[in-house]
Amino acid sequence: MGFEQLAELRDRLRADKEQANSERAARPKRKPSAQNKPSSQSKPREQDPAVEAIWRLQKHFPLAFPVNPAPKVPLKEGILKDAEQHLQLLGVNSEQLKLGIAAWCKGVRYWACMTENAPRLDLNGQVAGTVTAAQAQYAKQQASRQRSQDRKNRAKAKSQATPAAEGPAAEPTSD
Repeated sequence: MGFEQLAELRDRLRADKEQANSERAARPKRKPSAQNKPSSQSKPREQDPAVEAIWRLQKHFPLAFPVNPAPKVPLKEGILKDAEQHLQLLGVNSEQLKLGIAAWCKGVRYWACMTENAPRLDLNGQVAGTVTAAQAQYAKQQASRQRSQDRKNRAKAKSQATPAAEGPAAEPTSD
């Protein structure tokens, strides 16, 4: 495609876009009625307290609680006590905070970051110790245990779904 053709295509796309924008501006805006409102606006959605605490930790302490897909980092031992000093800032109670940090530290992503001599970070992202060989080994065992449990659960779910799917198709019909 030559430059002339590209310029013509660009001009045509701009004209189409301007026409679409002018059509949108000409339409009267409707006020949302009670029927059109999504259910999330009419009543707040109940959210898991651990997830809420994790979201707030990620918002206020992004270096210690990075957002996925960034890898998790090993946290300082005793991070819960440090975080409890910021309950008011976080807007959660101590039980929610405890659930959130526990959930954060029980995942495969967290166990994967727990390698020997990896730096442990405090809430501000400052180094506050390192992961020992025993801790790294424990994390490796936990990850392995979680993977095997996941495999068992998937196999169990698959075996329960298979007979139900075969049931109606396996019965002969007499017409």
